[in-house]
Amino acid sequence: MAEQTPSTESSADAPQPPPLPAGLLRVQPAIAAIAVGWLVAVVLAFTVPGLHDWRPVTIAGLGVGVFGTSLFLWQRAAVRRGSRGAQTGLN
Repeated sequence: MAEQTPSTESSADAPQPPPLPAGLLRVQPAIAAIAVGWLVAVVLAFTVPGLHDWRPVTIAGLGVGVFGTSLFLWQRAAVRRGSRGAQTGLN
C-alpha cells in the first residue's frame, strides 16, 4: 500500500499571482482591431479581382466575430447584473 505524503504547502499559503495591468483587461481595443482587419479583408475580397475566392471566408470571419462579440457582451452584462450562471472575471 502506498503512503500518502501530506502537502507541505496549503492553498492558503500558496503565493498569489499579481493582478493584470489595466491595459490588458480592456478587450475593446483587441475587438476593434480584429474587426477592422476583417473589414479590410472583406473590402479587398470584393474590390480586388484576384481575391474573389476570399469572399466566403471573409464574410464568415465577420459573422463569427459579430457572434463572438455579442456572446461576450451578453455574458459581461450577466456578470454585471449578478446572474448566477454568468462567467466570472468579465467585469
